[in-house]
Amino acid sequence: MKTILLSAFLCSAVLFPSFAQTTLLKEASPRKIEVAGFAEMEVVPDEIYFSISLREYYEDEKNQKGKVIISTLEKQLIKAVADAGLSKEALSISGMGGYQNYVDKKKKPATFLESKQYELKIDRPDKLDVILSKIDSRGVQYANVARVDHSKKEDFKKQIKIDALKAAKDKAEYLLAALDQKLGQVLEIRELDENVFYPQPMLAKSNMRAFAQAESADMVQESDVQYQKIKISYRMQAAFEIN
Repeated sequence: MKTILLSAFLCSAVLFPSFAQTTLLKEASPRKIEVAGFAEMEVVPDEIYFSISLREYYEDEKNQKGKVIISTLEKQLIKAVADAGLSKEALSISGMGGYQNYVDKKKKPATFLESKQYELKIDRPDKLDVILSKIDSRGVQYANVARVDHSKKEDFKKQIKIDALKAAKDKAEYLLAALDQKLGQVLEIRELDENVFYPQPMLAKSNMRAFAQAESADMVQESDVQYQKIKISYRMQAAFEIN
C-alpha cells in the first residue's frame, strides 16, 4: 500500500510542474488584434501596344494591276513611326501571312497577296491616328489595342501595399480606442490578395479606308480623351499587440 501511494505522489509531482508550465505559457501569450487594410490606385497607361496588320493590294483591283507590295507599305509605316518621334524599338514584327485574291475565279487565276503583322508601342492612343494617316489606307488591314501597361507599375504596387498596411494600422487604432485600449507593436503582416485590372483590348479603327480622305497628318485631330485606366489594388492583413 505504501508503495502504491508513493508512486502516485511521484507521478503527481512530475505532472504538476508540466501543467503549471503550460498554464504560464498560455498566460504569457500577448493579447492581439488582427485587421485587414485595403488600398487601390488608378493610373492612365503610358505603354499602349497596338497590333497593326498591313497587306498587299492592287491599285486596279478589278483587273489586278498595279500591285503595291508589302515592303512599300512597311517603309511607309517605319517612316511614319520615325516622324512621330518614336524609336526603332517601338516597332517590331509579330507575324507574317497572306491570302488568295481574285475577282472572278472562272476568268482570273487566284493570286497570293502577302500580309505582315507588327506590334507598335506608344504612350498615347491618339498617336496611332497620326501614324496611320501617313500610310495608304488600302494597305492597312486592321489596328487593334493588344494590351496596355505602365512603366512604373511595380513602383505603384509597392506604394499601394504600404497604403493598405497603413489603412490596417489606422483601423486597429480606432477600434482599440473605442475600447480604451492602445495599439502595441506589430506581430504579423500578410498579403491577402492582389488585383490588377487592365482595360479590355479594343478595335482602334475597324475600317481603315476612313483615312483615305486624310491627305496629311495635320488633318488628324488629336483627342483629349484619356484611355481607360489600369486599376491596381491590394489587401493586407496585420496583427498588433494590445497594450
